[in-house]
Amino acid sequence: MSRTLSATSGIAIDIRQQLLSGVKTAMKTKDPITSTTLRSILSEVYAADKSAGSPVSSSAITAILRRATLRRHDSAIQFVNASRPDLAQKEHREADILAAYLPPLMSETEIDRVLNEVITETTLDGDSRKILGQVYKTFYSKVEKSTVDTNIVKRKAEALLMNVSN
Repeated sequence: MSRTLSATSGIAIDIRQQLLSGVKTAMKTKDPITSTTLRSILSEVYAADKSAGSPVSSSAITAILRRATLRRHDSAIQFVNASRPDLAQKEHREADILAAYLPPLMSETEIDRVLNEVITETTLDGDSRKILGQVYKTFYSKVEKSTVDTNIVKRKAEALLMNVSN
């Protein structure tokens, strides 16, 4: 257990260090958009640290980055709808800056492979929602939640369970 914890916290420090060095680089190159964007993310990370009482894991930092990226994409869509392409462009640039710090998501074929393993391990008796809950629990015990798109996992798990039950 401690081995996993130390590996996870090592990755968290690595992501944290990447963000800090990104802020330093942006400040040296006098890039206000990048430095402001990264500072806002670090602020969210520090707030999460404070509420948790200790430094948060890499998956939590990754989740913060993904949420911030999604927020910026959503804001850009809203700005486009409000005929403000200048602000939409700013939001897209910030989302691109944050995306550079995100680890890649697991491919759909890899998700399918792990889901198929999980479904063969899971007993398929009872309520379909309970079975789906068991599949999610087993899947996320094998795969870090921050490395997958949860909507894809949900869609694929439901489809695979429908195929197995038929």
